[in-house]
Amino acid sequence: APAYAANVAIDTVPVGTAGNVADTTGFGAVNYDYRVGTTEVTNAQYAAFLDAKAVSDPLGLYNTAMGSGLGGITRSGTSGDYTYTTISGRENKPVNYVSWYDAIRFANWLHNGQGSGDTETGAYTILGGTATPSNGLSITRNSGAQWFLTSEDEWYKAAYFVETGSTAGAYNTYPTNSISVPIAEAPPGGSNSANYGHAVGDLTDVGAYTGSASFYGTFDQGGNVGEWTELLITSNDRRIRGGSYRDGAHALSKSDVSWRTPTQEVGELGFRVATVPEPSSLVLASLGAIGLLLIARRKTHVAANSLAPYQLRQSAR
Repeated sequence: APAYAANVAIDTVPVGTAGNVADTTGFGAVNYDYRVGTTEVTNAQYAAFLDAKAVSDPLGLYNTAMGSGLGGITRSGTSGDYTYTTISGRENKPVNYVSWYDAIRFANWLHNGQGSGDTETGAYTILGGTATPSNGLSITRNSGAQWFLTSEDEWYKAAYFVETGSTAGAYNTYPTNSISVPIAEAPPGGSNSANYGHAVGDLTDVGAYTGSASFYGTFDQGGNVGEWTELLITSNDRRIRGGSYRDGAHALSKSDVSWRTPTQEVGELGFRVATVPEPSSLVLASLGAIGLLLIARRKTHVAANSLAPYQLRQSAR
């Protein structure tokens, strides 16, 4: 059995105001609170996934293009004994050359606790046991999913929605918390900068544009790599959002819509994940609140009857 790396930590930010109204584009309405990845999934995070689940790699989770050019992960050994290493200096760049199926399998792995966690069940049910599932075009998120690929609306809200302040309830035009076109420049840039238009000529470390987060605090939802979302377009494509390091400013705008077939694996395409609290956590929180309420009521009861200790003892029997 492979020696699994330490659990992958996915940094997330909360997205609130459940039940917000959709933008004029028709996107962005989400009727629950959730948390979304602060950044795109990185090479280091995906390499840990590969070490855990691609020792033989029958599902094609690794693309050899990851080992050169814009990629950031190399593979060593032979099938049954594969190991994966990040390329020096590219550990924190977004993973790329990943298909839509790779992305949802990564989400399943997170949902199932990482390590030896299954890639074919959990947040999504994937059938066929092959890189391209037999039910690929009918896959949707399962009820109770704890980690998942962002939906179109979840992605859009995290990128463009403004929750508080003078423009609360409105949507920005760009995911840098701005209605103005971001400046295409090298990081860290200013308060409205992004990696697009070949300004850098390569991918940049996730979160490198430190002053250009969305309202909620996400980074690189505009530029760097475009990102897979769950939305099925027509009969065989999935929605892409955000634009890449090579796209023009229009691709970063909320009005841009792009798509690709889910098997495509290219250098300008990656993904980010989102999560909701585990049901058990919500139950525990509710029980805790109920417990505090009962304690408060008991204290009130005791105080009201402090002059009758005998009766209290009797009632407690």
